[in-house]
Amino acid sequence: MNMLINYCKISFYFLIFISSSLFLISLKFLLNDLVYFIEWEVLSLQSMSIVMTFLFDWMSLMFMSFVLLISSLVIFYSNQYMEEDYNINRFILLVLMFVMSMMLLIISPNLISILLGWDGLGLVSYCLVIYFQNVKSYNAGMLTALSNRIGDVALLLAIAWMLNYGSWNYIFYLDMMKNNFEMMIIGALVMLAAMTKSAQIPFSSWLPVAMAAPTPVSALVHSSTLVTAGVYLLIRFNDLLMNWWMSQFLLLVSGLTMFMAGLGANFEFDLKKIIALSTLSQLGLMMSILSMGFYKLAFFHLLTHALFKALLFMCAGSIIHNMKNSQDIRMMGSLSMSMPLTCSCFNVANLALCGMPFLAGFYSKDLILEMVMLSYVNIFVFFLFFFSTGLTVCYSFRLCFYSMTGNFNSSSLHPLNDSGWVMLFSICFLMVMAVIGGSMLSWLIFLNPAMICLPLEMKLLTLFVCLLGGFIGYLLSNVGLFFINKALYFYNFTNFVGSMWFMPVISTLGVVNYPLKLGLYSYKSFDQGWSEFFGSQMIYMQLKSYSLYLQEFQKNNLKIYLLSYMLWFIILLMLVVMVN
Repeated sequence: MNMLINYCKISFYFLIFISSSLFLISLKFLLNDLVYFIEWEVLSLQSMSIVMTFLFDWMSLMFMSFVLLISSLVIFYSNQYMEEDYNINRFILLVLMFVMSMMLLIISPNLISILLGWDGLGLVSYCLVIYFQNVKSYNAGMLTALSNRIGDVALLLAIAWMLNYGSWNYIFYLDMMKNNFEMMIIGALVMLAAMTKSAQIPFSSWLPVAMAAPTPVSALVHSSTLVTAGVYLLIRFNDLLMNWWMSQFLLLVSGLTMFMAGLGANFEFDLKKIIALSTLSQLGLMMSILSMGFYKLAFFHLLTHALFKALLFMCAGSIIHNMKNSQDIRMMGSLSMSMPLTCSCFNVANLALCGMPFLAGFYSKDLILEMVMLSYVNIFVFFLFFFSTGLTVCYSFRLCFYSMTGNFNSSSLHPLNDSGWVMLFSICFLMVMAVIGGSMLSWLIFLNPAMICLPLEMKLLTLFVCLLGGFIGYLLSNVGLFFINKALYFYNFTNFVGSMWFMPVISTLGVVNYPLKLGLYSYKSFDQGWSEFFGSQMIYMQLKSYSLYLQEFQKNNLKIYLLSYMLWFIILLMLVVMVN
């Protein structure tokens, strides 16, 4: 076991060293406005050469540094969380493969190498989702893999379409060819791929289901790697979206995703699924502001969200670990008494998610909402943005109310404590980053401050929506205010909203139900119907009757034997007479 622990620690030290180095280099690139485009000739044979290209700019370097920082802390956290697992060695290798695939995707200006990283993420995520090897995990892994295959096919079609340009380095054509119809088709395919990976409607069902993976994996996947790959790809292809109606379509879809996830989280009782739905809501926010053309804001929120979302999952993992793998928030309560440090960090992450002033989430969310107010959008989009922000605070307060306050609802003999310095180290490190990260990044990324001038009531609208959302979350959660739970009066509505607008059912049963029924009917009609009767079964019955008939002659009956001998002799005699 010591060897495995050292293996975790070696990975942690190595990754955190590279992360800090990349962050310092990204600052140099940002301040000097540098971009390095590196071509590495892998193979040269006769007149053919295979060239690998890498793009290093401040955006790719900074994103890589954040991914490596979070993955290093996740690996260190897994050291204790997964310590009873015999295959922890394999688990760490899978996580490292996952991170390597993400690295390849981030630094690729070429659609072929992007596909390698993209498929690497899909394959390793499947291996990690089915890690616990039970029926639920297998189903979740299958839904995750098949949903992402749609995006992979779209990316393959984009690669095939780019053959018309003679090169797969899309970075060369983005600005020059952005009004070209063929480039618009490539942009639409890339947008479809990004929508599947970032789980926008109608591909949202796989994201909460992927919670079957171990919690450290959830912390990595839902903060900075798998689900953010689609957003990052669209940040790179942002020029294509802006010149076409696809940006308006993406704005509508991502706004509805944000709204749907916020509503669904208020009716969910699984701790990890609530946080997964909050990830979906934040992804909708990133996608929608990206479709309005503010790609730097989307990137800014991508980084700040990675910090507090990884922290949320790590705290949730610590709570689940201490609750003996119970994830139902109704079984929790008064956790702040037993696990004060973990709960403090959990609350900091929740407040950062809500956009509490001067925490990481505030700087990006408040800026995004103010830019929405300044932009030319209709009332429906405006409503989606602000109502979804209110819902975020609503489900966050509900989560805190169920888990932190009230009476303890689990068994009286419980092992709840804050011990385990390895998990606490990762949690506290990320908690510090969730406090200072937003302020630090806002000073670094936006070198020239922009003046946002709004009336006082619009300036305070975000804060008002957050406070109202928190109050409604408290009222909805406090079942003690009502003798009967009023949600049961609206069962159909609750069922519809709580099941993500029936999307998981549509994605599974809705897709396979009719093909399976068609297969059943064809099987009964053809394979077991008339083709069976007139085909194989009929041949079988005829051959069987012939063999039974012939078998009568082969029973060694003396009379039949002598009679057949006589017949044979007469036939032979007749042949001799005929010949002569």
